[in-house]
Amino acid sequence: MSKILIRGAKVLGGEPQDVLIDGAVIAAVGTGLPDEGAEVVEADGKVLLPGLVDLHTHLREPGREDSETVLTGTRAAASGGYTAVFAMANTFPVADTAGVVEQVYRLGQEHGYCDVQPIGAVTVGLEGKKLAELGAMHESAAGVTVFSDDGKCVDDAVIMRRALEYVKAFGGVVAQHAQEPRLTEGAQMNEGVVSAELGLGGWPAVAEESIIARDVLLAEHVGSRVHICHLSTAGSVEIVRWAKSRGIDVTAEVTPHHLLLTDELVRTYDPVYKVNPPLRTERDVTALREALADGTIDIVATDHAPHPHEDKDCEWAAAAMGMVGLETALSVVQQTMVETGLLDWAGVADRMSFKPARIGQAAGHGRPVSAGEPANLTLVDTAYRGPVDPAGFASRSRNTPYEGRELPGRVTHTWLRGKATLVDGKLA
Repeated sequence: MSKILIRGAKVLGGEPQDVLIDGAVIAAVGTGLPDEGAEVVEADGKVLLPGLVDLHTHLREPGREDSETVLTGTRAAASGGYTAVFAMANTFPVADTAGVVEQVYRLGQEHGYCDVQPIGAVTVGLEGKKLAELGAMHESAAGVTVFSDDGKCVDDAVIMRRALEYVKAFGGVVAQHAQEPRLTEGAQMNEGVVSAELGLGGWPAVAEESIIARDVLLAEHVGSRVHICHLSTAGSVEIVRWAKSRGIDVTAEVTPHHLLLTDELVRTYDPVYKVNPPLRTERDVTALREALADGTIDIVATDHAPHPHEDKDCEWAAAAMGMVGLETALSVVQQTMVETGLLDWAGVADRMSFKPARIGQAAGHGRPVSAGEPANLTLVDTAYRGPVDPAGFASRSRNTPYEGRELPGRVTHTWLRGKATLVDGKLA
């Protein structure tokens, strides 16, 4: 059925309205819309948002299909309310050529649960020595606009400068994993009181902050765009705030887990809490929430990092870094930002749809919920409360830090260009 009437939804958290989908577009928004010839979805006061956009997802394919595939990752995305994800380049082989990014792009198109926009590597093999084929990836069928060596830092200032100069020619952006490698050798967790007490190698905040400071100055110098991945410290917030006050073209993201969890959890020695950058202090969490609220941090990005059981169910030092996040992101944001009064639902739409789509130039996503716009939508039961059960995840991996934790909110429906990908909480 080509027509769908969503009845009584709170569009961006406002007063209940009806939204009529006809084919791939929103035909009308209003009250008392006729349901003739339409499939009716009773929203019952649920919140309707534009489809979410994740600027930072690891889909692992090609090369680590034991962790995730484009199919399982995009099914997880649809379950979490996402209609578009940006796939990071640290695959095997690395997405540093037109051929690899086109492979990932076409897999996304083939599976159809959400749009997949590949991110191209900045350097060949993520080795930080030679620029990858940035222009060729941009000109490919994938149309790459975002480039990142995420998982590794582009720590050579000359290489970073050249990358910023190169992407400027076609309006691209370099997304930096800010981690000075010499300052984090052997690091296992945030450097602070807890690391000292546990005797684990510390990961100092300055390792992140020093790279961000350098890169915003480089972006200013060449007049280009830089995006800061998974910003995690109060000091980083202040540097980005200062850079924006100077008019530097910098954007930044925060992950849901850095909005909620702290390094105190590492006392459990449970490797599910091992992540890069590491969980920080309560002071950092507070600063990140406030910065997301005031716009210093532009967006929420999941850094969805799936790992198989054997890479996490081991001693702390040997465990892989990372957490899955696509299926819990919106719930964590509801708890940390909406229920604390720091953001309303329009603000959530801005940070999780409008702005990430704009930064990544995701055409057709991050659009208003209004007539004539693409029907990329997600419906959220904000009254729901329940424990997180990873056994029900669509992701191939289960490395969530929230297992058993009660979180608010549940995505019930997702539509990609008018086609349902999630119905009543179940994948279509």
